[in-house]
Amino acid sequence: MNSLVGTYYSIHNAIFLRLKDLDGLAPLAMRLYLVPVFWMAGSTKLAGIDDTIAWFGNPEWGLGLPFPALMAYLAAYTEAGGAILLALGLTTRWISIPLMVTMIVAITAVHWDNGWAAIADSQVEEVGVRLARAREILQDNGNYEWLTAKGGFVILNNGIEFAVTYLILLFALLFTGGGRYVSVDYWLNLHFGRNQQV
Repeated sequence: MNSLVGTYYSIHNAIFLRLKDLDGLAPLAMRLYLVPVFWMAGSTKLAGIDDTIAWFGNPEWGLGLPFPALMAYLAAYTEAGGAILLALGLTTRWISIPLMVTMIVAITAVHWDNGWAAIADSQVEEVGVRLARAREILQDNGNYEWLTAKGGFVILNNGIEFAVTYLILLFALLFTGGGRYVSVDYWLNLHFGRNQQV
């Protein structure tokens, strides 16, 4: 048994220790995945800031958050600015914190009541019935082939799935930093940080 475990770790180390110089690729991939998500969210909020403030503040059809103007500007600039910082790999760990806060607010204030799934399960009878009826209406009254040429119809459930995924990626970046060789943080740390991990 000991020789089997020893052989396993010999093979494991021979392969994975060689990947050490490439360990910055995983944080880079996470950062680049999150950049368009936060850029679109933040820039959309800023482009329609009056509507965003109204949505943040209205308790009837919006989120009913306190200090809606302040919250809207904080969310918008955190997301848009955070996207730029993530793209550069600059202050990655620091920007992960307020971006995680925006995700926690989104999870609790926007998505929580809708459950887990972002897209409704078409196998659920009620969802399947509604999708079938929508297809019938579109086939009878619209250009169905054109409408479905880029993908099928779905019912947006708007659950916490995507927001939790983004939260987990940001949490990982809080611990990994921007990544070796592929972030501004790494190069600044080489010059100013006495070669500590970034």
